[in-house]
Amino acid sequence: MGYKLKLDIFEGPLDLLLYLIKKNDIDIYDIPIAKITEQYMEYIKMMEMLDLDIVGDFLVMAATLMQIKSKMLLPPDPTQEEAEEEDPRDELVRRLQEYKKFKEIADALKEKELRRKDFFSRAVDEEIKNQLKEDAKEVYFEASLFDLINALSEALHKVPEEVIHEIVAEEFTVEQKIHDILHCLLNETKISLNRLFGTARSKIEMVVMFMAILELIRLKEIKAIQTRMFEDIEIMRNTDNMVPVEAHEDDKTSQEGP
Repeated sequence: MGYKLKLDIFEGPLDLLLYLIKKNDIDIYDIPIAKITEQYMEYIKMMEMLDLDIVGDFLVMAATLMQIKSKMLLPPDPTQEEAEEEDPRDELVRRLQEYKKFKEIADALKEKELRRKDFFSRAVDEEIKNQLKEDAKEVYFEASLFDLINALSEALHKVPEEVIHEIVAEEFTVEQKIHDILHCLLNETKISLNRLFGTARSKIEMVVMFMAILELIRLKEIKAIQTRMFEDIEIMRNTDNMVPVEAHEDDKTSQEGP
């Protein structure tokens, strides 16, 4: 595909662990390391396939998980008293608890900041203003990178193995898919990710489409949203990053001159 994404807006290794713990409804004090490690490695494989530049940080955590898994497989040391023996997962649990607290504080501050913005009005196009009012009626939150990767993984698994009768050269580019996605969002307010993936004719096209979505999120052109955790993801235009119609008209007038 020849396109490498550089992401600076997404979560890190501890976020992925917390995501898997919540997704599997696991007690943070009793993490099934073998199960979590297996799922964690599946996400890393997807990141490597997508050639994301953040994989390195996740590999460090993967090594930690493998080390904990190995320690848990070893028989207990007979020279140590049972009460003194520490659970290999304890240090990881402490890190997750501490990180979770800071994340919750950061989320609370972000929510206050968003509420504070409501005290200031700004001139926007009437159509965009009406759309914002409609959006305000719906309760949703932005999907994480891991939600998106999970959606792609499930979509790829649904694609049947291709039976090739004739070799046809098909080339897809991220730039082309970016254009296609934005064009779709001109006609529809929101598009289901599953429906979007359903239009792909091959796994390669689906992956390129996914990379285009990540690029549009990075550029703050679109948002990936969910009404409830782990449910279907929809994409929509990021109205905060849309230029009002008046601004386009003023710019056009200034270029034309008197």
